[in-house]
Amino acid sequence: MFTKRRRRVFHTQVLFPLPVLEVSPSRPVEGHSMTLTCKTQLRTQRPDNQFRFCFFSDGKFLGSGCSSSPKLQFPAIWRKNPEVYWCMAEETINKIRKWSLPTKIPVQRIPVSDVSLETRPTGGWVMEGSKLVLICSVVNATGNITYLWYRGALGSNLETKTQHSLSAEFEITEMKRRDAEQYYCAADNGYGPVLSELVSIAVRVPVSRPVLTFGEPGIQAVLGDLVELHCEALRGSPPIFYQFYHENVILGNSSASSGGGASFNLSLTAENSGNYYCEANNGQGAQRSEVVTLNITVPIESGNNLTSGVTEWLLGCLGPITMALIFCYWIKRKIGRQSDDLLRSPPRPVLQESSYLNSPDPEQIECVYENVNVVRGDEIYSLVYHIQQELEPVAAQHMKTRGAREVSSEIYSKARKKDITYMDYEDTI
Repeated sequence: MFTKRRRRVFHTQVLFPLPVLEVSPSRPVEGHSMTLTCKTQLRTQRPDNQFRFCFFSDGKFLGSGCSSSPKLQFPAIWRKNPEVYWCMAEETINKIRKWSLPTKIPVQRIPVSDVSLETRPTGGWVMEGSKLVLICSVVNATGNITYLWYRGALGSNLETKTQHSLSAEFEITEMKRRDAEQYYCAADNGYGPVLSELVSIAVRVPVSRPVLTFGEPGIQAVLGDLVELHCEALRGSPPIFYQFYHENVILGNSSASSGGGASFNLSLTAENSGNYYCEANNGQGAQRSEVVTLNITVPIESGNNLTSGVTEWLLGCLGPITMALIFCYWIKRKIGRQSDDLLRSPPRPVLQESSYLNSPDPEQIECVYENVNVVRGDEIYSLVYHIQQELEPVAAQHMKTRGAREVSSEIYSKARKKDITYMDYEDTI
């Protein structure tokens, strides 16, 4: 007879399954918060059953250790943090511990965005020899950022820096004129470089001592001329403001917006003689030229006009007198020559009716006395002519019948011996 045996079957009850580590958000972003949750559940709900949770990374406890909370929160997560995490759940009554599977949590970075370049000093210009600071900034980015600075549109790299900040600075200690260029920067945190806008930097050069000139070299300043005063600073960044001075009094001003010099026109008067200078200023301090003395001369034409005027006045006043003197001198010379001719060869009188000096009828005969001369001793003689009058026919006939002896007879007159003096007739004129 056989006897049946009853088999006993023992069932082991699992208190809780393996915990699962969850992350929120599922793709955490660098710089933002992240929460880890260790999830598990008891099979039987007993009020005295409790859990303790622990979180690990790289074999180390995270946070302050194990706690009753299944969650662990990170205020900000970074790429430098570990990437692999797991958790442990421990049942407090039976001391049963279970670990989750390791979980890799890649932290996403915020790409660089809104890159900008600023300068110090501001305004886009800097003085020659001064310092220029280039500040590269980003609005959004996480993690370490590599900053790069470039000069010129073609991108000549000046400096590279990597740091965990949203801005970085690069300094050029001494700016030169060749450094006047366009600048830009770039920022990269692993997603590729992002470029800033181009910023133009002008290097301002202080003005040098200007030079003042008057018109063209070698030309003498003449009264009444229009003279150009030219002031120019050979060095200096535009715009340049010029002022012109005469004896420390401002004459005028001008500006050169694109560099070079400036001019001021001056109409010369006698009061314009004196000392002149000019000043140049481009906002970095004024520079004064050397003093130039301007001497104004009276033009030669003015002197000639004055001489001509005086000459005309003298001719106008003395002309008639001079002509009269010349005429008198001419008469005198003529009479003198005639007297000399008579002395050398006395002229023969024309056969006309003659009469003595003491003619009984002077009304009918008009006599002319010429050249009274000393002949000898106390005697003098003179030639006496008469002007032939228009005669009646009878008188004319009578004249023809007169003999040659009567007509050609010489007329002599005796002079008194008392106070006889020789007189040159020319000297009496």
